[in-house]
Amino acid sequence: MGSKRVLFPIALALAAAVLAGPAVHAKTFKWSSASDIPTLDIHSQNNALGNGVHAAIYDSLVYYNSKTFKPEAQLASSWKNVSPTQVRFALRSGVKFSDGSALTADDVVYSLTRAMAKTSNYAVYAQGIDKVVKVDENTVDILLKGPNPVLLNQLTELRIMSKAWAEKNKSVEPKDIKTPEESYAHRNAMGTGAFMVKEWLPDQRLVLVKNPHYWGKNDSNVTEVVYTPIKQEATRAAALLSGEVDFVLDPSPQDLGRLRQSGNLKVVDGIENRTIFFGMDQFREELPGSSVKGKNPLKDQRVRMALYQSIDIASLTRVTMRGLSQPTGALVAPQVNGWSEGVHKRHPYDVEAAKKLLADAGYPGGFEVDFACPNNRYINDEEICQAVTAMWARVGIRAKLRTLPLVTYFPMIQRFEASIYMLGWGVPTFDALYSLQSLTRSVGAGGDGNYNVGRYSNPKMDQLVDRVKTETDIPVRDRLLTEALQLQNDDVSHIPLHNQIIPWAMKKNIEVVHRADNRLDWRLIKVN
Repeated sequence: MGSKRVLFPIALALAAAVLAGPAVHAKTFKWSSASDIPTLDIHSQNNALGNGVHAAIYDSLVYYNSKTFKPEAQLASSWKNVSPTQVRFALRSGVKFSDGSALTADDVVYSLTRAMAKTSNYAVYAQGIDKVVKVDENTVDILLKGPNPVLLNQLTELRIMSKAWAEKNKSVEPKDIKTPEESYAHRNAMGTGAFMVKEWLPDQRLVLVKNPHYWGKNDSNVTEVVYTPIKQEATRAAALLSGEVDFVLDPSPQDLGRLRQSGNLKVVDGIENRTIFFGMDQFREELPGSSVKGKNPLKDQRVRMALYQSIDIASLTRVTMRGLSQPTGALVAPQVNGWSEGVHKRHPYDVEAAKKLLADAGYPGGFEVDFACPNNRYINDEEICQAVTAMWARVGIRAKLRTLPLVTYFPMIQRFEASIYMLGWGVPTFDALYSLQSLTRSVGAGGDGNYNVGRYSNPKMDQLVDRVKTETDIPVRDRLLTEALQLQNDDVSHIPLHNQIIPWAMKKNIEVVHRADNRLDWRLIKVN
C-alpha cells in the first residue's frame, strides 16, 4: 500500500499558529500503541483505536462525558421526543468544519444515512433508525422503526462529515474494508473536532494539530499530537523510558514492573469494557485445512464446549497476562447493562471432561483445525493464542496457528476465512444489545451479525435480540439481555476468555482522564 502525504492548507496552519500563541507555549503530545488506525473514513472500519482517533477530528450529535459516561450535547444543542419513534435534534449554532464551512442539517442527514450504507461497518450504531430527515437548516428528525432506549448511546459513535467535502472528493460511500480499493476519505479527513489532520503516513505516523475553527471548549494545552505505531512491546517501552514518546496506550504486562518503578513515569489502571474471546465457524459444511472431511466439527456444541473446557484460564491470567485480565464466562464486561454474576461464571476447566466430549462427538483422537489471531491488537494477543494452542493439543485438537497484523486480520475474518479466530469486543453503548446484535444475531441487514463471522445462528437468540431492540420496559429489557447472554453461554456460540485490564503508561508531566473505552479525551490532555 503506497503512502500519500496529506498536507493541510498553509492558511489554516497560520491560523492555528496564531491561535496557539507564541511558539514557546506550543506543546506536542507524542503517543504510541501497537497498531495503526485502519482508516480515516468514519464509517468504514469499526475499530476501537480508530474510533478514538476519529473522535479527535470529527464530532457526533452527542458524546460521552469522560468522567460520568453519560451522553451529553455535542453537535446537537438539545433534543426531544416528538413521539416514541421520532426524536428531534436542534443543531448547535456557529459550528464550522476545519475548512471554515458551516455545519448544516444536510451534513447530519447525509452522515447518519452514510452510516447505514452497504459498505459501512457502523450500521449497528444506526440500529433501529428508519430514516433521518431535515426539518430546517438547524433541525433534524431521527425517525425510528420502533422505540429505542439506547439511541443516544448509539449516536456517540456516529460522527458527522461534510456532505459537500465527501461529494467533491468522491467519497460519498464508505470505503469497503473487504477490498483494497481506497477513497479520498480513507487517507484524508475534514471534521468539526478539536483537532485536524496534518499528515498520515500509514504504519509510520499520524500528526494532528488544533482546529482553528473548533466551536467548543478545548482545555488541552496541546497544539500538536503525534502518533507513532510501534508493534514491538519492548521498543514501545524503551521509547517511553527514553522520552521519545510521552504516553503508551498499551504497555505490555512484562514491561509494567520497570515502568512503574521509573521515577519519571506513572501508570494508571482500569478495567476496560472489552471482552476477549474466540469465535468459531459454525456455518461451512467443511472447514478448509481441517483433517475432518465432509463435515464441520465446530457445528457440534460438544466440540465447542471441549475447546472451552480445555483452556486453563487461571494459567492464562497468571502467566500470560500477568494479572492484567479478569477471567469471565460472559460476552460483556461488568460495566455493560445486561451483565450478571450468573453469566460471568465460567464453565470449569476440565481436561478429562473435554476429552470425553470430543469422544462423544465422534472425535476421540481430536482433529486439525485452522486458528487465526491478530498479533498487534489486544494485550498479549499472540501470546494468548500460542498458550491456548498448547492447551488444546493436550486434548487432541491440533490448532494450526497463524497470526496477522490488524490491518490484514480484520478484513480476512470478515471475509469468513478463519475457522477459529480471536476477537476483542468493546461496548461503546454500554448496553449488551450492541454485543448480542453484532456477535450472536444471525447475519442480516442493519447491523445484525455484522461481526458474527463464525455465522452462529439460533432462532431463539434472534427472537431475544429483536425483542430487546424495541423493548422500553427497563426491568423486562434487562431480563431479556441477561437471558440472551446466558443462551450464548449454554450454546457456546463463542468462548469468552477475559475482560482486559488496561494500564496507561506516561510521563509524570502528562495529565489525562482514564476511560473504560480505552480512548483519550483529546480536549482534556495536558502536558505540564
